[in-house]
Amino acid sequence: MRVERQVLFWLSAGLVLILLVALLRGVILPFVAGMVIAYFLNPAADRLARWGLPRGIAATLMVAAFACIIAAAIIFLVPLLLTQAQQFAVALPDEIARLRGLLEVWARERLGTHYPEVAAGLDRSSNTIAENITSLAGFVAGSLWSQGRALFDFLSLLLVTPLVVFYMLIDWHPMLAKVDSWLPRAHAPTIRRLASEVNDAVSAFIRGQGTVCLVLSVYYAVALGLMGLRYGLLVGLATGLMSFVPFVGWALGFITATTIAIVQFWPDAVPILIVVGIFAGAQVLDAGFLSPNIVGSKIGLHPVWLIFSLFVFSYLFGFVGVLVAVPIAAAVGVLVRFALKIYLASPLYSGIAPPATLTALPTATATSPTLEKPVSP
Repeated sequence: MRVERQVLFWLSAGLVLILLVALLRGVILPFVAGMVIAYFLNPAADRLARWGLPRGIAATLMVAAFACIIAAAIIFLVPLLLTQAQQFAVALPDEIARLRGLLEVWARERLGTHYPEVAAGLDRSSNTIAENITSLAGFVAGSLWSQGRALFDFLSLLLVTPLVVFYMLIDWHPMLAKVDSWLPRAHAPTIRRLASEVNDAVSAFIRGQGTVCLVLSVYYAVALGLMGLRYGLLVGLATGLMSFVPFVGWALGFITATTIAIVQFWPDAVPILIVVGIFAGAQVLDAGFLSPNIVGSKIGLHPVWLIFSLFVFSYLFGFVGVLVAVPIAAAVGVLVRFALKIYLASPLYSGIAPPATLTALPTATATSPTLEKPVSP
């Protein structure tokens, strides 16, 4: 098969896959979630299998342990989060008004004659924030509950996802062997090497960065809760879970927590400084210990590329897009680096013609035995 036909074949296959995901994004959420969870749990299942447990029992234990963790979170954690989220939504207008009052007092004391201009700007900002919050709340409510999709999605995740995880854990290695048997034999070593690089990047992110996010979630929630910040549990868990996006999750959590601390504790500066110290400590913990020891340096995804991928895939495919954004971004990154390496080693980049081949030799005579057949390209 010519190179052009191979490229056309794989591009067509990728396009068909994208179209299928787009068409089925409303029903494939539990299956995609199950594949992601199975990928996360597979190393633990492999370890149990190496210890002598049958693969089926190892998969059962992993699914049962994961289900117990989720059930405990739903029973003990979700009610607290819902309560804090409800309190935050109810108190948000008053909190914004209090923050505006603090800013007005500060501006009146320091700006003097320029204060009316600042006051007009605060009025415009307050109106804009209120309008955006109302629009966002309406959009979220409509997206979640329109046509009963939220209940369907929840039930499908609750009932179908564990089954997908169980069967994928059992059949993980046979599936990989079957896929390997479908690879073009001439290019199988190259494809395996690229797949290994993709696996390293995806594994570092899903398993490594996922573990880091869980640790940071516990750290933020406990630290902000102990120091008495309102909605500390909600803000802490949200900040930790958003930490999978480098710097963005930390920045959003820092701004939110600091703003709440200013509204709650001003003019006492000590609690505000404690909040700042908590987030600074999280950065030190993440950069100095968690990421180097858990994630390593195998992600290979630039933060801007990662953020762009998450935005694009979430816009195109919703929550399913969020789940597949990182694996696809990692795969595209590996393929782009491979293509760039080939390009830099090619005559197209260097401008140096390739060495002469047999076809460039003088034309052989009819009696020449070595060129009786055409040379394969």
